[in-house]
Amino acid sequence: MKKIFLLVVLLFSVTFSWSQRNQIIAYIDMEYILENVPEYLEAQNTLDAKIAKWRKKLDDQGRHIEILKTDLANEKAILTKDLIEEKEEEINLKQVELRRLESLYFGPKGDMFSVRKQLVKPIQDQVYNAIQSISKRKKYDFVFDKSSDLVMLFSNKKYDISDLVLATIDRTRLVDSKKKKKSEKNNKKVIPKKELTSKQKEVVTKKEDAKAKKIAAAEAKKKLIAEKREALLKKREAARQLLRDKKEALRKKKEQEQKDKNNN
Repeated sequence: MKKIFLLVVLLFSVTFSWSQRNQIIAYIDMEYILENVPEYLEAQNTLDAKIAKWRKKLDDQGRHIEILKTDLANEKAILTKDLIEEKEEEINLKQVELRRLESLYFGPKGDMFSVRKQLVKPIQDQVYNAIQSISKRKKYDFVFDKSSDLVMLFSNKKYDISDLVLATIDRTRLVDSKKKKKSEKNNKKVIPKKELTSKQKEVVTKKEDAKAKKIAAAEAKKKLIAEKREALLKKREAARQLLRDKKEALRKKKEQEQKDKNNN
């Protein structure tokens, strides 16, 4: 409804302005432009690869949780109450971790949002900058996007400036490339390093100490997690061994009872 209202308002504005003076209008096809920008396709492929990797990790963890649930359901009849609670707690922890990863990867401020912004936005900015440059040069009053939600009921190809936008982007890329080469050539000259003052050295030392402490804290946390995991694995193995011992004792007891029955 909002889009229809926007379209009506825009058309009314154009019609009103047209009655005042001749308007110059053009349009672009954003999808066509982006599909013909190599950097955009490369960025999109990189993003798709990351998304596939994240989804695989989530799927693997989800399947592992389902296996744990199935194992617990099958063994519940022969497990002690403590072992059942321990396995249920382990499953709950893994479910919490799975939800945390889902939010980390695909949440509103997750990795997918950040990576897309990092990879795609600079390319979109190139397109918009090219459109701004062309619009000022050609003195366009309006430039529409044919591929957007704003429906175009008719479009004359002669007003399509998509190829002009692509040409502008290529020209800008060429100019930037020349500037970069020139800058690299100038930077080849050796610039003597300035001696740091005692205060600057103190600031650098503090930063290095803070970084070292941060790394040490991270390593300590990682070690603690590994120790907890090791303890959990040992406890789980001990519980499994206890279960095996109980099964073996039960088997021997049944064999002995059968022997006593046969002897009688």
